[in-house]
Amino acid sequence: MGAVMIDLSTTFGQAVRQHLETQYAVWLTTVDSNLAPQPRPVWFIWQNDSVLIFSKPNARKVAHIEKNSKVALNFNTDETGDQHVIVITGEASFDMNCPPAHEVPAYLEKYKSGIIALDMTPEQFSQEYSRAIRIKPTNVRGWE
Repeated sequence: MGAVMIDLSTTFGQAVRQHLETQYAVWLTTVDSNLAPQPRPVWFIWQNDSVLIFSKPNARKVAHIEKNSKVALNFNTDETGDQHVIVITGEASFDMNCPPAHEVPAYLEKYKSGIIALDMTPEQFSQEYSRAIRIKPTNVRGWE
């Protein structure tokens, strides 16, 4: 199954777009060698109809993706504010042509204060989180 475009003309599609553009973190679920789901929150941006994540090259999520490129993304919900349930499934790949995180303006703008909170410069962050992961959605589901 190929990548899908999110239909932004629907109310749900607009909610998905808002989450992709404004949420600080998304839950990335990979599958380990025992086929067990392994969710973890990650920083991301929505760029070129895909989700871009930077990772440490030796992180478990990288090893999982190397063996099984099928992943899922979902956002937090709460009972009083954001009640949109959004699940995006997709194919993850490593973007070897992606510039380092500190040279991706949208990523740096979104996470500069978070990088500082890690006691790192943007360049140090890019050296440590040097693996660019790009996720192309294959399915989007959920409800409001």
